[in-house]
Amino acid sequence: MAGHSKWANIKHRKEKSDAKKGKVFSRIAKEIISAVKLGGGDPKNNPRLRLALTKAKENNLPNEIIERNIKKASSIDQADFTEMTYELYGHGGVGIIVDIMTDNKNRISSDVRIATNKRGGTIANPGAVAFNFDRRGIIQIEKKGVDEDQLFLIATEAGAIDFESEGDLFIITTEPTDLYQVKEALIEKGFKIAENSLEMIPKVYVDCDTETAKANLALIEWLEQLDDVDATYHNMNMPEE
Repeated sequence: MAGHSKWANIKHRKEKSDAKKGKVFSRIAKEIISAVKLGGGDPKNNPRLRLALTKAKENNLPNEIIERNIKKASSIDQADFTEMTYELYGHGGVGIIVDIMTDNKNRISSDVRIATNKRGGTIANPGAVAFNFDRRGIIQIEKKGVDEDQLFLIATEAGAIDFESEGDLFIITTEPTDLYQVKEALIEKGFKIAENSLEMIPKVYVDCDTETAKANLALIEWLEQLDDVDATYHNMNMPEE
């Protein structure tokens, strides 16, 4: 594959989230509320809530805020957040998936249309872009001081479906439902998790020149600034800077 690897998508998202820590707390709070409404307030019996609480702790969300949102979810006055996915065609035939959590579908629909009007791209029919992506659990572990063979063995025995070396990281891929158990198995053996998340991983990538890549990134950045947008994914294979 020319240019950068498929993990540039994840790295791009990480860089952007690092620059927008102010939005992280509110997004996690919505994930907690949504998880409780869908599966109850016991994380042992609610994998979705368990993942949200793990993310909350990793981002140093204060316990009082976590507890407040769990209680808030059971209130009849609390807005019910709906998960939505928009599929877009960006510049140069690039596919973009936008994960959304909103309490106002009309508002986010308008916001996405404004984004494409301002930064280009078109809204695709459901499934037109998503067929080219797989949802996967991704665990990132820094290489320093890590025995690769041991890590590979433990990860695969715990249920990992792929293991790759990328830069200064080992990338472990799981089925979405196995992310938690693989992560816990690694932690139990003393491995330190740099980051874990659910991602949409492209099956096919679209090569982009510098100008096309910049145009797509401008659209993605606009979308990521929307309060209701939780994550964006793309299948760009951008040229090296």
